[in-house]
Amino acid sequence: MTISTGFSVIPVYAAVLGLMFVIFTLRVGLYRFKSRVSLGDGGDKELRKRIRGQGNFVETVPMILLLLVLMESAGAADTWLHSLGAVLVLGRLSHYLQITGIVEPLLFRVGGMIATILPALLASVWLLNNYLA
Repeated sequence: MTISTGFSVIPVYAAVLGLMFVIFTLRVGLYRFKSRVSLGDGGDKELRKRIRGQGNFVETVPMILLLLVLMESAGAADTWLHSLGAVLVLGRLSHYLQITGIVEPLLFRVGGMIATILPALLASVWLLNNYLA
C-alpha cells in the first residue's frame, strides 16, 4: 500500500534515520539491562558513551529532517534532497561510531559533525533563498 503524501524522497531518509535511532536506543537499553543501571550512567564509561551517542543523534536529526521535509514540500530537486539526506545519514553514522568508541579515529567524529551541520546549513539557506527571493 502506498500513502500519497506528495513526498517521494525524504520518507526514505526518515525511515533509515528512524532505524538508526532504534538501534542506538537499543544499544543503550540493552547495556542498561546488562549493567543494571536504570537511571543515569552509574559511573559506567561505556554506558555514558552510548547515552551520548544516542543523545547527540536525538539533538540534531529532528531539526534537519524538518528542514528537509520543508525543502521537499517547497519543490526542491530530488538531487538536493538525496544529497543532503545521504550526507546526513553518513554523518550521523560516522559520528556515532566514533563517539561510542566503535571506531577510534577522531576524524569520524569531526567528519560526522561537519556532515551533520552541512545539510542543516544548506537546507536553511535553500529555504531562505526560495522564500525570500
